[in-house]
Formats: sequence, C-alpha cells, structure tokens
Amino acid sequence: MESLKRPAVLILGAGAVGLSLAGRLSQVATVYAACRPVHAGAIRDRGLVMEGVWGDRTVGTVACVSGPADVPPAVDVVVVTAKGTGTRAICEEYAGVIRGRPTASLQNGIGNEEIIAEYTDTVIGGTVTTNFSVAGPGHVRVLSESAPMHLGVWSGGGGEALGRLIGIIRSAGIPVEADSDIRSGKWTKALLNIAVNPICALLRAPVGAAVDEEIREIVDGLVRETFAVAGAEGVRLPWATADDYLDYLFRVQVPDFAAVYPSMYHDLRQGRRTEIDLLNGYIAALGERHGIATPQNRCIAGLVRYAEAHPDAR
Repeated sequence: MESLKRPAVLILGAGAVGLSLAGRLSQVATVYAACRPVHAGAIRDRGLVMEGVWGDRTVGTVACVSGPADVPPAVDVVVVTAKGTGTRAICEEYAGVIRGRPTASLQNGIGNEEIIAEYTDTVIGGTVTTNFSVAGPGHVRVLSESAPMHLGVWSGGGGEALGRLIGIIRSAGIPVEADSDIRSGKWTKALLNIAVNPICALLRAPVGAAVDEEIREIVDGLVRETFAVAGAEGVRLPWATADDYLDYLFRVQVPDFAAVYPSMYHDLRQGRRTEIDLLNGYIAALGERHGIATPQNRCIAGLVRYAEAHPDAR
C-alpha cells in the first residue's frame, strides 16, 4: 500500500519556474506551492493556467500555502525556486519545514546551495534551461525546453533522495538527468551571466554589445578572474582555460543571445534587487577568501549595487 502513496512536494518561492513545475508535477504528486498572494488568489479561484510545450490546461490540484503552518507534515521533498535574493528569507521562514528534509535548489547563480545547507543536511543542486514566463496571476507559459534538467547531490548523503526526486520529475514527463558534478554544472551555467549580464544591464544594452572592443576587454577580465577562483575552489569547468571559454562565449553564446536584454537589465529597470551577489559579488567574495585579486568582478558588483540603491541616477 505504501508504494501507491503519492509523494508530496513543497515548492518555495514559486514564480514562473516554480508554478510551472508545480503544475506539471501535480500529475504524479501532491504539490504545495508557496507563492505571491496575487498568484495564490487566482489559483484558488480558478486553478493554475498553463500554456506552452508542457501542455495547455488548467490545473486545479495545486495547493497554495501562505506560511509554514499550512504545510502538512507528510512533505517528502522541498524544492526552492525563489530568486536568489530571497533564498535566505524563505529558508528562515520555512526553517522548521526544511530541517531534516532533502531540499533542492532550481535557482540561478551560485551560492544558493550553501545558504540552504545551513538549514538541512541533504541539499540537491539543479540547473534548468527551460524558458518559463508568467503571463498573469496564476498563469504561466513554458515557451521552450532546450535541454534536460540536471540534478545532483550538493551536500549530505543524498543519493537516495536524489533518486526519488528524479523519479518524481521523470514520471511527470519532464526530461531530467543525474549529474555527478552538479557544482560544475552550476558554475558553467553562471559563466555567461557573470561575463555579460551585469555590464549589459548597466549599459542598458543587449548581450550583443559585448562584442564591442572596449566592452570585450572588460568581459575578458571578468572571465579570467572567474576561472582563477573556480580553480582555487576545485571546480572543474568544461573548458580547460579561460581562453577556451572566451572563444566559445564570443563565437557561440554572444551571437545566440545577441538581441536579448539580460534579466538583470529588467531588474534594474523595474527597481528590483538583482542577483549580483550570487554572480560577480560571489566571485569577488571567494577571491578574497583565496587571496585572488578580482578587481573587475568587484568593480562590476559595486556598480550594480549602486544602480540598485539609486534607481533615479539611471
């Protein structure tokens, strides 16, 4: 009888990613989602509306929670999809729920897992490249799915928990793979964001601006500092040297995203906090710990923080 029991999943910080995941997982699991009141009200009134490559339908089985008191004790796994700026706050709020439970991060940036690890022993890191967006209150679109989700044990003896989570996700029809070195995966995904997002956000320019010779020189410095810090951290990146990655960046990534304005641009434009401290700020902090100079990353992080604090100055 136990094998027939539906797993219970709690998603914390459910925006575009978390609500889309909640809608899809609800086919195979009992799903609780902590989301903004505007989404929770709409979902309670008429269900979660989903569009796109994950199907067009209205899901009436996602249970929205407004706080830890609404979470039943039967939750098997927690998935954090909050923006990195809110990781500490949401872990504090749900500390009693997270404690002792395997908790996965499906968030941008590097450093979220270290925060979550302060609240529970078993932490699972993850990367997702699917294109999610919010169309309105309780209404999400899954625009494209370019690669499988990757999940791997970040800390603790979470092999069994990782297998269970992958099984749940896979049974919902979401492509997912186990990653034996998820730390490398998180850093690899963050490289593009570190190299071009902040400077393009400050310049109010799309990613293609990085090819300008003046900007390219700054990007070069950001990447070389990041590779030095990654080496000190023991992170194995897919490119042997910074030169190898810079070639890939300007030959493949920048052309592919040339017309795209980075998410950090939209954050600054709308007066929201950015994830700079989980990107360039994180590299600068680790560089200081290892005695590695990171003047370019430190400078860019400082400029973005100033832009956050002085929106009128922009």
